[in-house]
Amino acid sequence: MGKYRKILVAVDGSDSGKNALHQAFKLANEEKCWITVTSVVPPYEGEIETVGVNDFRAALRKPCEDAIAEVENIARTERMLVKTACEEGEVYERIVDLADAENCDVIVMGRRGVHHIERSLIGSVTARVIGHTQRDVLVVPNNTVIGWKKIVLATDGSKHSSVATEKAISFAQSYGGELRVVSVADVPAEFYAEAPQAVDDLVKKAKGYVAVVKKQAEAVGVNAETFVGESEAFEAITNLAKEQKADMIIIGSHGRTGLRRLLMGSVAEKVIGHAPCPVLVVKS
Repeated sequence: MGKYRKILVAVDGSDSGKNALHQAFKLANEEKCWITVTSVVPPYEGEIETVGVNDFRAALRKPCEDAIAEVENIARTERMLVKTACEEGEVYERIVDLADAENCDVIVMGRRGVHHIERSLIGSVTARVIGHTQRDVLVVPNNTVIGWKKIVLATDGSKHSSVATEKAISFAQSYGGELRVVSVADVPAEFYAEAPQAVDDLVKKAKGYVAVVKKQAEAVGVNAETFVGESEAFEAITNLAKEQKADMIIIGSHGRTGLRRLLMGSVAEKVIGHAPCPVLVVKS
């Protein structure tokens, strides 16, 4: 325990946001850490004169204030001490900035629905938060719970994967969990016919990556099974999580700058969008 000292939860009044809050409370209890909850009033881009609302600012803030009031009621019921903040501005910017200001270690956000379009997009706010923050981000699909008994860890041998590996092993140690380590040789179909040796090399590298993680985990008493996939990366990761009935998927996030951060990384985005369980994105 003790991997996180402060948690920031972003809520919006939705069922998925409320579930994320409950799971954040569970994490806060397990990790013995402080929790801050925020809801954000987005900027209004229409014509104020045409709205016909006397107290326009109050009308804009009402959904945010209602969401925070509900959070405070839930916190009282669950006997949780929380700090709350109703922010105004570009939603992802305010979440990222507040996490920095509060020195939070992880941002917890909900994920709505299972419609295929929603899954593939995961939500522009979530994607932008992950793209711009230097904090870990835990994305919790609606109707799922966090757990650490069976963790799927995706690795590609990069320094970003190494950071995720350290976090995954630490959680598994703390909570008596096991790792399911997967690396994917994401090979275009034409490679099999045109460059079979290249495919073999990629598979060999992937086997090497998972073997290194297995050795690291078992050196500290954590059981680890290894898997190598040859399908599209996000499919291999999420299918393994389903087959293994995983409690958590942990992935690293490649560092980006400028506009590239908005893209977040198609593999990470698709994993989050299709995951059957919470996904922890570990930042380097």
